[in-house]
Amino acid sequence: MPHPNPGFSRNQHWPYYLTEAAGLALFVIGTGLLSIALEHPDSGLHQALAARGIGQELRRVPLGVGMGLLVAAITYTPWGQRSGAHLNPAITLAFWQLGKISGTDALWYALAQAVGGFASVWLLKLTLFAYYSHPRIDFGTTQPGPDGPLVAFVAEFVIALVFMLALLAALHSAQLHKAAGWIGAGLLAAYVIWETPLSGMSLNPLRSLASAVAARDYTGLWLYLVASPAAMWLAAMLFQRLRQASPRRRSGAAATEPPHYPDVAAG
Repeated sequence: MPHPNPGFSRNQHWPYYLTEAAGLALFVIGTGLLSIALEHPDSGLHQALAARGIGQELRRVPLGVGMGLLVAAITYTPWGQRSGAHLNPAITLAFWQLGKISGTDALWYALAQAVGGFASVWLLKLTLFAYYSHPRIDFGTTQPGPDGPLVAFVAEFVIALVFMLALLAALHSAQLHKAAGWIGAGLLAAYVIWETPLSGMSLNPLRSLASAVAARDYTGLWLYLVASPAAMWLAAMLFQRLRQASPRRRSGAAATEPPHYPDVAAG
């Protein structure tokens, strides 16, 4: 769906591009600080949890919940509602495929997300190097688990596909569209808790790329650059096909549609 005014898109949507950059930066910084608090051996929180016999598997619970709450908080701010709080070029790609964002805005969203992702990782590296570089945190890198890169690729592809299909289903539901942010946050938390051993749980190619560059460790990076964008694009394609074939769609049954991003009337 073409944008009604490409010139306006280029000249007036910069606050929403900044929102995407700032949103991903806040997410990366918040996640990094939480990871340091939970995993660095000098952290008081880590020591307290370890003294109670709480190992890494159980420590992923507060990490996942914290990451989910952070995403929800960003999503439901007025600026997050207007930009759509994509925070992820794979999500932006899916919405572009659905005609919910113009090509110009999609490119600026992705560029802004890259700036936010890289700036936040390097800020943490420069200010908290001794903590952020510790092997248990390792600059927030995502790497394949012990089952290898093929299993990691399949895991990343599946969680990204399910995430995007669930998000689109919620956004197109009159009953669930207002809860779409919470649904995405809940899935993210669940993935951190249960999927991390398989692939490190990325979902976001830029987050993985920025961390890999900071760590100078590109192990398995290709799968994070391919799996999530391919899966979310496929989810958008499948959703389009299913919507077109749906009897409810043909009969005009009550539903809702996601806005065209950025949604300047939201918030």
